[in-house]
Amino acid sequence: MPDEPTRTDLPVPDYDHLPVGSLGHRIRSLEAEDLDVLRRYEEAHANRPAVLQILDHRLLDLAEGQRPSGGDPTAPAAEQAPPPAAGSAVSPQTAGPAQNPPSHGVPTNPAQPRG
Repeated sequence: MPDEPTRTDLPVPDYDHLPVGSLGHRIRSLEAEDLDVLRRYEEAHANRPAVLQILDHRLLDLAEGQRPSGGDPTAPAAEQAPPPAAGSAVSPQTAGPAQNPPSHGVPTNPAQPRG
């Protein structure tokens, strides 16, 4: 058996953190060799039956003549948030007015006079 693949060998970035439900979509563009790398990695690490089933099903599809679809498995996907555009837009100049907490339950709150 070939050497066990490492995380850096995987054709899908951040594979370990992908939701199982999106894995089938992310592997559609992979060739059988890349799927085999994922399968060996999965067996050696998490060994999740649902993931192995998805990989086996796709390998069977390719063996039966289906072709990989177009696309890039390394492209950002919906399960990943886009990087932030810049720093926070909140500053002392854009903050709202100071607020006093409600007085009920706090007898020492000076916000409401006691009668």
